[in-house]
This record gives sequence, structure tokens and C-alpha cells, in this order.
Amino acid sequence: MFRITKEFHFSASHQLTSLPPDHQCARLHGHNYIVVVELSGGELDEHGFVRDYQDLAAFKHYIDGTFDHRHLNDVLGHDHATAECLARHFYDWCKVRLPETSAVRVSETPKTWAEYRP
Repeated sequence: MFRITKEFHFSASHQLTSLPPDHQCARLHGHNYIVVVELSGGELDEHGFVRDYQDLAAFKHYIDGTFDHRHLNDVLGHDHATAECLARHFYDWCKVRLPETSAVRVSETPKTWAEYRP
């Protein structure tokens, strides 16, 4: 199996209002997010690619236009704007457009990652 990844960045705020009021994530706060999209395939195309990295440009435009410098609770339409929910959301978006999508990882901090991999 061949696997490729591409990394994307955006900054956004969120608030996890279902947590107790004294929990630090219940307060309005923000992160510099890192998103890694993984594509996999058993065979390479005629150019030797799983997928041309240029094909991920639409995802960059989606992140930049929809998520960058936004409030994620508003963008996602719910109060569970967690890294886990973002990973699933981005996976679903990519899978429709890039069938080779095999996983999406989202980081809120240099030490924390959430991944969605069906």
C-alpha cells in the first residue's frame, strides 16, 4: 500500500460549552490548527502517483475560505467543535472528492492529535 500525506494550516476559535464552566476548554479560545490528509492506494497512476498533490488545492481553498480565522462552533453548527469532529468532517469532505482519502489528522497543539480513519 502506498500512502502520501499533505499538511494544511489554519487558525480558528472554538468553545466547548458542554464542559463544566471551570474547564479551560469551556472558555472561548483559539488554536493554530494543523490538518494532515492521508491518501492511500495499492497501485500508482501512470505518473507514479497515488494522487497528484495539486489535486488537494481545492481542500486548501475550502479550509482557507471556510475555517481560517473563524469561530468553529458557527462553522460546524454545533457545540462539539473538537479536533475529533474536525477530523471526521475533513475526512468526509475529502473522501467525496478524493476517493483515495484514508485518514485525516488534526492537531490543536504541538503535542495533541486527533485522527479519523474508518
